[in-house]
Amino acid sequence: MKRFYRGQNEHRLRNGLISILLVFTVLGLFYFGTDAVSAKADASQQQSLEEAIYRGITHCYAVEGRYPESLDYLKSEYGISYDEEKYFVDYQILGANLRPDVTIIKR
Repeated sequence: MKRFYRGQNEHRLRNGLISILLVFTVLGLFYFGTDAVSAKADASQQQSLEEAIYRGITHCYAVEGRYPESLDYLKSEYGISYDEEKYFVDYQILGANLRPDVTIIKR
């Protein structure tokens, strides 16, 4: 009869290991889930910044008949704002009548 009998200690050890494994699995899923959501939010935020800058450039051209001479002008006159510690914006003027080239890089 004792050959199929498991002691109470074996059940506790097995249940404890299963509980620990379950906790680490849930924590791992939570970590990877929040990381994926954060990456998606960053990409969306960068896309929104790019769209806002191009809208400002287009609005300036429509109102003033010329493209903004600098990013600072665009920020002061057309209300473009962003986290300068998080994003680097390269604003290159290509010519008097050509739309400026804008590159946004996450720092």
